[in-house]
Amino acid sequence: MDKPASAPDPQFLSTAIEAVVRAGDLQMAKFGTGVRVEKKGAIDLVTEVDLEVERMFRALIAERFPEHDVLAEEMGGGLRGASHRWVFDPLDGTTNFAHGVPIFCASLALEIDGEAAVAAVYDPNRRELFTAEAGGGSRLNGVTLETSSNATVLESMLVTGFPYNIHEKADEFLKVFGQVLKQARAIRRLGSAAIDICWVAAGRMDGFWEASLKPWDTRAAALILEEAGGRVTGMDGRTWDPDAGHILATNGLIHDEVLSILA
Repeated sequence: MDKPASAPDPQFLSTAIEAVVRAGDLQMAKFGTGVRVEKKGAIDLVTEVDLEVERMFRALIAERFPEHDVLAEEMGGGLRGASHRWVFDPLDGTTNFAHGVPIFCASLALEIDGEAAVAAVYDPNRRELFTAEAGGGSRLNGVTLETSSNATVLESMLVTGFPYNIHEKADEFLKVFGQVLKQARAIRRLGSAAIDICWVAAGRMDGFWEASLKPWDTRAAALILEEAGGRVTGMDGRTWDPDAGHILATNGLIHDEVLSILA
């Protein structure tokens, strides 16, 4: 993926970090307290925390960068075609959060002229802050990240997710899952795409795939993985498009082998 020609303003990364850490504080203040949960679909949930965190973030950007656009999960776009666009998931892993499962995060990327420039993902349960700047590497709590060295799928632990319309297309998704399961050491399903991809960047997992995602699920973590030395494409092997919904994100070494299995 192409990178911005020059290093982004350091204020952008500091703002991204501030936003996701504040989001994590809000999440943890309400976690396990019986928050209000509503349905966006049969199994697609939204909580009052999703909305509270997104309102906090929108107010922060409106105050600090009023000329920037914001694309976030719960309140949509209202986009003006600005050169700078923040892509935010206020609570990635809402279903986990609603069920009391401590695997969720806030995920934020800033695009400049359509390319990801900075990224921050914060997991408040483990107090893990993943960050990246285009061309500047990625870090976990300030320590440089590197992907794993596993070179075959048989050696690899992979992670995936299922879409909210899984009940409509269960056979289709389970067929793909089964093909990978036959050849991998193990597969996990954590429930937060941003954490999944960040864990690939950290070398804990070796690859991630999912077929039905939104830009706020993946934009930040994909940059973090690429800057850690990983590889990101579509599940068809083509250049990754955050709006296309499908993604394969790996340590790079197993990428082509996973593509052949998915095909």
